[in-house]
Amino acid sequence: MKIILLTAAYIIAYNCNAQLKPGFDKAEYLELLKICAETVDTPASKNVKLEKPAYHKMVYKSIPTELDNKWDLWISNDNIAVISIRGTTLKTESWLENFFAAMVPARGKLYLSANDTFRYKLAEDKKAAVHIGWLIGMASIAKTVIPRIDSCYKSGIKEYRIFGHSQGGAIAYLLRSYLYYQQQKGKLPMDIVFKTYCSAAPKPGNLYYAYDYEYITRNGWGYTIVNTADWVPEVPLSLQTVDDYNNVNPFNNASAMLSKQPFPQNIVMKLVYNNLRKPSYKLRNRYKQYLGEHAYKMVVKHVPAFEKPDFYNSSNYMRAGSPIVLVPDAAYYKLYSDTSSNVFVHHLLEPYNHLMQQYE
Repeated sequence: MKIILLTAAYIIAYNCNAQLKPGFDKAEYLELLKICAETVDTPASKNVKLEKPAYHKMVYKSIPTELDNKWDLWISNDNIAVISIRGTTLKTESWLENFFAAMVPARGKLYLSANDTFRYKLAEDKKAAVHIGWLIGMASIAKTVIPRIDSCYKSGIKEYRIFGHSQGGAIAYLLRSYLYYQQQKGKLPMDIVFKTYCSAAPKPGNLYYAYDYEYITRNGWGYTIVNTADWVPEVPLSLQTVDDYNNVNPFNNASAMLSKQPFPQNIVMKLVYNNLRKPSYKLRNRYKQYLGEHAYKMVVKHVPAFEKPDFYNSSNYMRAGSPIVLVPDAAYYKLYSDTSSNVFVHHLLEPYNHLMQQYE
């Protein structure tokens, strides 16, 4: 009984002293954009004119990985850490990570090299699946993120904001999930608090991954910020087949049900059903071939010992996280007009900063 009371008292005391609060915070996000702008070697931050971070100091910058992923550690004046994950750079290998868009199960192993097996769990549901390229990116930075969290914890830092813009946002999703399940396994202390902002992020995985992510970040701990004029949150291409539904669904027995219909309706209805169903299967296989098999042959040139995983048989990508929707108005389009010469005009940090300044 004493132990229970002491534990409860500790939790109450910790929550009372906590600086990090749930819920979307406009000022927090604007400061995180400034931190992101300090990574000056990505298209999103190139020539960006934002103010310097007001109350954070960078204390660590990782070295680039094989696919050019990198992250920074910042500490605020009130002793809250920020894990800031870099987005896509101009290097070929960074873009290959985006195009390596086959899905893999959200729990399993990645054989990155002969002596480097990354075991991961990103969702509870066995039907959950994620983007293989961004999973490799997350795995490559997790090797340095975890030791830094350990050292910060020993110095008394127990609160984190995880942030990424564009590709960095996609990786931020997966990192948040990974850290949650590391806590559940006892690999990280349970009293560490994470709050995640995925800015201009593409879709990280399928519906069942999105369900899990939104569950573990419920009640104000995980946000996705989207400019409705930005095309990046619309990718990767999503394709839903009848295989992507929950186990209990009317399509499992569709052929049998149609066979019971009177002749000749049964023949006609089965023909129509198959004509609607089979093209999506062929397109799914084509996605897996080009975005999985062919892309792997290019990725392995940069990560030579990486073993090709078994791809998940789906391409049903979904957005995840509690959405903060930024809607451009006429004044916005005077500053950032649609143009074919710059496909990133609505994706960069400055338009997101502009829209957030107007956000109520």
